[in-house]
Amino acid sequence: MVDISTLRIGRDETPEDIELEIAPEHDFADRLAWPLPASARISQIRDLASGVIIRSDGLILTSAHVVTNIDEAQVQLDDGRRFTARVVGVDKRTDVGLLKIDASALPVAVIGDSSTLSPGDWVAAISSPFGFHGSVTAGVVSAVGRVMGGAGEIPFIQTDVAINPGSSGSPLFNSRGEVVGVNSMIYSGSGGYMGLSFAVPINLSMRIANQLQEHGAVLRAYLGAEFQEMTPALAQSFGLPASTTAGALVVRVEAGSPAEAAGLAQGDAVLALDGKPLLHFIDLPQQIAQRAPGSRLQLEVWRRGAARVLQVALVVQPAVAGTSFAAAAPEWNDGLGLSVGDLSPAQRLQLRIDSGLMVREAGGLARSEGIRAGDVVVAMNTTKLYRPEDFKQSLARVPPGDTVALLVMRDRRLAYVAIRLPASRRGRL
Repeated sequence: MVDISTLRIGRDETPEDIELEIAPEHDFADRLAWPLPASARISQIRDLASGVIIRSDGLILTSAHVVTNIDEAQVQLDDGRRFTARVVGVDKRTDVGLLKIDASALPVAVIGDSSTLSPGDWVAAISSPFGFHGSVTAGVVSAVGRVMGGAGEIPFIQTDVAINPGSSGSPLFNSRGEVVGVNSMIYSGSGGYMGLSFAVPINLSMRIANQLQEHGAVLRAYLGAEFQEMTPALAQSFGLPASTTAGALVVRVEAGSPAEAAGLAQGDAVLALDGKPLLHFIDLPQQIAQRAPGSRLQLEVWRRGAARVLQVALVVQPAVAGTSFAAAAPEWNDGLGLSVGDLSPAQRLQLRIDSGLMVREAGGLARSEGIRAGDVVVAMNTTKLYRPEDFKQSLARVPPGDTVALLVMRDRRLAYVAIRLPASRRGRL
């Protein structure tokens, strides 16, 4: 277990400080060291959390809500050593976050199998609630596969282990000392612990962590349909057989989705997946989430008094405008985590520059060094950048492991930001 302290830095500005056409985020001042307007107000938010080392070279598993949109992260080990960490990736949908520190030969947690947990099993957490390092709390598993409204489709492990501020991201251990979950949240009417704690199963956390290591984002399978629980009353109204006690009722089918292509329709009752009956309606989206894009599945549905079988080919889940569930994925695997686009002539005129590329998304190394969506990358070292292809070609000439200096503009002010490329362009950190 490690302690994590994070810092978020921001500043508020008056409306006249903000450009209407180009209005990037304004929290880069501490990194670029330019003077702030007299009207600016600095805000610093510090948080405490926990994490667990899953690789001896300093890869740390924690909660996504701990490391999302932070400016700085510090990790303290049991031996007292402190390291500055960078964010490898986050996945808000499963609340999984990854940090990396420059260390070696670290002790690694033993990863268990969360699928073997049952209600009544003893579990324990080691964390730093309110900054009290190495605090141990214990309890039992209250339920498994608990789905919380507003928390997506995570099959939480519910326990009565005491979890408090500073415990987010801490490991949940079974009686053999194996990590079986990552403590994520509590259910409380007062803001404090009230006997209900929830952890993300380690099987799910490690699967997401592996994708974040490999791709910097999570590639999910997409069906394109929404479901609700099949109740006895609904089963009767849709004319299902009297023996039907479970299933998933289709409430919406996305246009152009694999579900529509397969013939799935609103009002269908999905009773089985690949020949196995659905015991709970939530089993369907959870099993789809575990499939790889491109895989095929067979749905047994009931429609207008008759059963039929549909074949579905899953695809990669499309991005949702204005919503990000994962670390930003670049348009190509550049190793920096940047997605850039052209500036219009009007934008260049407004900014008084003759070159530059707009940052559409920033994740990985670029995000860790403070680059944000809305920034403008004017040059790489002394090479001006006019097109995204210029960026790609210039970066391709830099040897892995070397450092590049990006000339970045924000709020019409320029500063170089140094970023060290990973040793491998495949993105492993």
